[in-house]
Amino acid sequence: MDILEAIAARRSIRKFTDRPVTEETVNAVLAAAILAPSGKNHQSWRFVVVAGDDKRTQMIRVMREGITDTKARGIDTGSAIMTARVMDRAPVTIFVFNPEGVAPWASHSLAQIVMETVDTQSIGAAIQNMLLAAQAMGLGAVWMCDVWSAYQQLEEWLGESGQLVAAVALGYPDEQPAARPRRPLSEVVHWF
Repeated sequence: MDILEAIAARRSIRKFTDRPVTEETVNAVLAAAILAPSGKNHQSWRFVVVAGDDKRTQMIRVMREGITDTKARGIDTGSAIMTARVMDRAPVTIFVFNPEGVAPWASHSLAQIVMETVDTQSIGAAIQNMLLAAQAMGLGAVWMCDVWSAYQQLEEWLGESGQLVAAVALGYPDEQPAARPRRPLSEVVHWF
């Protein structure tokens, strides 16, 4: 599949078949991720793969507990419950961390803010590479940020430190959503 075709065909997939995704296939997607451009070649990304029914069940329990705790503190959790449902349907969930980042509520120096901004952009490129690799390999994937609603619980359960940035659900698609509307270039581009 040509890259422009993959970009045009890619969709956020939230429903997956029961077909397992092999470790080799997941590693191919992750190999594409680490080829992303990285500011200062910092490569400040780490990936934690959750696969298998037992681990998925534990992950969903932790996610739901975190959402409940976050709501109890009066914080809006957005569509986190929907994110948990997607994670429960996906054979694989890949959590993406910046190991050098700190929790968003922690005190940050100006230098940390600048470096985390660079790292987050690099991580975004790595995630986009994952999505395009998945598309080219016949997989479905969706980039999820609502893991923030269970941030501390997931970090503790996964045994990771640093900054939890996002997660990607991965599997064989069980839906074919239509393209979502995009604003025309004339609305989002200004030639100077």
